[in-house]
Amino acid sequence: MSKPRKIELLAPAKNLESGKEAILHGADAVYIGAPKFSARAAAGNSMADIEELVKFAHLYNVRIYVALNTLLSDEELAETEEMIHELYRIGVDALIVQDMGITRLNLPPIPLHASTQTDNRSVEKVKFLADSGFTQVVLARELSLNEIHQIHEACPKTALEAFVHGALCVSYSGQCYVSQACYGRSANRGMCAQFCRLPFQMVDADGKTIARNKHLLSLKDLNLNDDIEALLDAGVSSLKIEGRLKDLTYVKNVTAAYRQKIDAVLKRRKEFVRASSGTSTYTFAPQLDKTFSRGFTKYYLNGRGANEVASFDTPKSLGEEMGYTKEQRGNFIIVAGVKPFHNGDGACYIDKQGQLKGFRVNRVDGNKIYPLEPQQIPPRTTIYRNFDQDFERLLSRKSAERKLHVSIQLAETPFGFSLTMTDEDKICYALSWEANKELARTPQTDNLRNQLSKLGNTPFEAGEIEINFSDNWFIPASQLAELRRQVVERLITTRYTAYRQELVVWKPTSHIFPTQHLTYLGNVMNNAAASFYADHGVKQIDKAFEAAPVKDAVLMLSKHCIRYSMGWCPTHHKQRSPYREPYFLISSDGKRFKLKFDCKNCLMEVSKEEEA
Repeated sequence: MSKPRKIELLAPAKNLESGKEAILHGADAVYIGAPKFSARAAAGNSMADIEELVKFAHLYNVRIYVALNTLLSDEELAETEEMIHELYRIGVDALIVQDMGITRLNLPPIPLHASTQTDNRSVEKVKFLADSGFTQVVLARELSLNEIHQIHEACPKTALEAFVHGALCVSYSGQCYVSQACYGRSANRGMCAQFCRLPFQMVDADGKTIARNKHLLSLKDLNLNDDIEALLDAGVSSLKIEGRLKDLTYVKNVTAAYRQKIDAVLKRRKEFVRASSGTSTYTFAPQLDKTFSRGFTKYYLNGRGANEVASFDTPKSLGEEMGYTKEQRGNFIIVAGVKPFHNGDGACYIDKQGQLKGFRVNRVDGNKIYPLEPQQIPPRTTIYRNFDQDFERLLSRKSAERKLHVSIQLAETPFGFSLTMTDEDKICYALSWEANKELARTPQTDNLRNQLSKLGNTPFEAGEIEINFSDNWFIPASQLAELRRQVVERLITTRYTAYRQELVVWKPTSHIFPTQHLTYLGNVMNNAAASFYADHGVKQIDKAFEAAPVKDAVLMLSKHCIRYSMGWCPTHHKQRSPYREPYFLISSDGKRFKLKFDCKNCLMEVSKEEEA
């Protein structure tokens, strides 16, 4: 019988507080930005905070992964190497990296995970990374279940990590250079300018307007909460929530929602087991559409055409759909819906011009809502709630706790008594003490059980409590409370001692890279990375776009296809467009971007039209 596969829920952390809340709300692993060189430059963390998070996490057997996933210059490699040794020293469990130059450093025995920025969308690429020594690979978001299954079949011993929730990059990760080209802010260096969330005018080759002021590159948010079991069956071991810049409410709500869904699957499917310890309980009912979302999509999990992926009207959060307007009278709006608004809620709708409009709910009277400021909303307009006052208030307080199950045994010994606690991982601590045994005047068993169960604010909750006495012995309550406290403290220490970091010694390999020519799309920015690829059979290695801009370069490679979204795909829709190609996107500052449709590979390419 094969060994059960460990399944981890991987949650994001912007900072120490966010990381702790992710753990309390059920994460099996947390990823957080390094002090420098992470793909979210705005989410760097001090070494002291990461160390504190590591200690907190390891109590529950939760792993901490540090994102170190930007491209590095030659001058930055020495500092990176020093940082990696410090991260290993404080107990970090793995590094998420993009730059292959890191593999050429003098590394401690810390596992490396291949970031989604390394463009992991083919069997050949993932197998190469697995053969190179990467223990976990973050898959491209665009992959279907069938493609994930094929990768798992080719690399059965490599942990596959897949995004299940959060914002989507319109370009294949690591293959977007438009921010660098237009603003000098490299996405591969952690400084993405969010170009894909901007509004555009779209024109054809003759200058005819196809769309005006639409967010044509903005995607809905990923939500695979109902597809957990299918992902596990396809071979995914790590289920990743996006959001290292998101607030606490998002982390709490989304982590709790996925924890409950995963646990329901694990309860039925014994071939999968949870990767960490402890049980989380909540003061709220998780609901994914109550925190930031642009509307939800399964993206391409079930292939193209299974659902709409784009959010052309707005890149902002819509929230939960509440109903629609019936009519407007004076200073109130009558809403037909099954969910009630509350005073102070934030609401929004899409107006006739396709623009997102928002307002604050000042007062609610049944199905009548009184906006804080006057609104003119036509009948049958869909109304959304993008700020739930009551829900936010609930999550602003303590909203979860995580407890480790312990069994407790109080027994007599020839010289006194012993108190033993054994946790759910079979880690135990026993404390014995000498005592003159005295008989109690009243039955003691219930009182002893009650005293021993008082674990309060400790990480533990009492399960089975066993009293092994030959007679009705008396132990003072104050003495038992102090002994219980000592055993709890020492069990915590024993858990830390028992925790084992995974050790992986990086050994150079010589297997061949899938291609012999790496263009700027290979993101090679330093000599160490170039050496890595040369040793794996690459004959021609071009510099990264950030190091040497490429004339007429494709700045964005996207599976999202605007022509498909318009209903003009020659493969799927069999319908001709009324407009002449090529099409162009024009940003509000006048920059023009040419669209090219690669139907053979089912891709859309975006390139900048050079100014005359």
